[in-house]
Amino acid sequence: MPRYALKVEYHGGPFVGWQRQTELPSVQGNIEQALSILEPGDHTIVAAGRTDAGVHAVGQVAHCDLVTDWTPFRLSEALNFHLKPSPISIVSCAKVDEDWHARFSAVERKYEFRIVCRRAPLTHENGLVWHVKHHLDVKAMQRGANYLLGNHDFTTFRDAECQAKSPIRTLDRLDITERDYDQAGGKEIIFEVEGKSFLHHQVRNMVGRSEEHTSELQSP
Repeated sequence: MPRYALKVEYHGGPFVGWQRQTELPSVQGNIEQALSILEPGDHTIVAAGRTDAGVHAVGQVAHCDLVTDWTPFRLSEALNFHLKPSPISIVSCAKVDEDWHARFSAVERKYEFRIVCRRAPLTHENGLVWHVKHHLDVKAMQRGANYLLGNHDFTTFRDAECQAKSPIRTLDRLDITERDYDQAGGKEIIFEVEGKSFLHHQVRNMVGRSEEHTSELQSP
C-alpha cells in the first residue's frame, strides 16, 4: 500500500485536539473522514505529535496508507476539497517509503508561543495569542529559560496524566524575543521551543499558559 506524508495546517479552536474522539470534533477525525470519501472504509492516520484542544498548527506532519496510487498533488487537492469548511489544510503531500513513520522518523519538533503586551483588547488575533496588559521583563525570562536547556528531569512541567515512561527530556532551544506589535507601544513576545520530544503539557507549562500556537517540524 502506498504511504503518504501530509503536512497539515489547522486552527485548533473548533476541535478537542488532534486525537480522534467519539462524537467530538477532532483534527484526526476530520482528515480520516475525508479519506473515507476518497477510499470507502476505515482509515487511521498517524501524526508526529498529538496537540490539545485550542492548539493551532502550521506544520503538523502525519502519514496515511492508501490502496490507490495517488499523485501527491491530486491527493492533497482532493483532501482539501472534502475537508471544507473545517479550518484544516493539507499544505503539502509526498509519497514516502512504507517504513517511514510520522512520529518515529521525526528529527525535531518546534513550538511557538506568542504573548501580546498592551492595555487595549485584541481584535484580529483574539484567541490566537496570550493577551497580557502589563509589561514583561524579557531579559529576566530568558535568564530563567536558559536553566532549562539541555537534558533534565522535567517532572515539574509535565501533566499529571502524562503517560511517558520517563520524565527525562532534552531541550535544544528556548529563545524569547520581543518586537513591536503596534504603533501605540504594544509589544509582542515570542517563545521558540525546540526538542526531539516533549512530555504532555511540558511546553505550555514552561511558558505558563494553556493556549498554544504550535509548529512541528519533521524530516520525511
